[in-house]
Amino acid sequence: QVQLVESGGGLVQAGGSLRLSCAASGRTGSITTMGWFRQVPGKEREFVAAIWWKTGITTYADSLKGRFTISRDLAKNTVYLQRNSLEPEDTAVYYCAARAGPASAYNYWGQGTQVTVSS
Repeated sequence: QVQLVESGGGLVQAGGSLRLSCAASGRTGSITTMGWFRQVPGKEREFVAAIWWKTGITTYADSLKGRFTISRDLAKNTVYLQRNSLEPEDTAVYYCAARAGPASAYNYWGQGTQVTVSS
């Protein structure tokens, strides 16, 4: 089992910056990929970015490329999502997810952290 706990959400003014953190615990040695998703009420959950745990290779949603930066700290078993120049459209619940073991899909999810960007 892998447990994920997000932090760093909150209310931010447009133009501001935010860094979300997601700390993993449990069987972290089985993690292959960690990702960030976001969801707005009434809409489907949207992929934002992912990072391969061992290599650090990153991938981003085409529509969001250049707006977010994903990184990780292996010593802390933590993945980060940085966003500068926040826009009201970034308002959403942000979820951290992990792909662990032989799973081909994300099989562990955090509880989500609310990000609200005021104009």
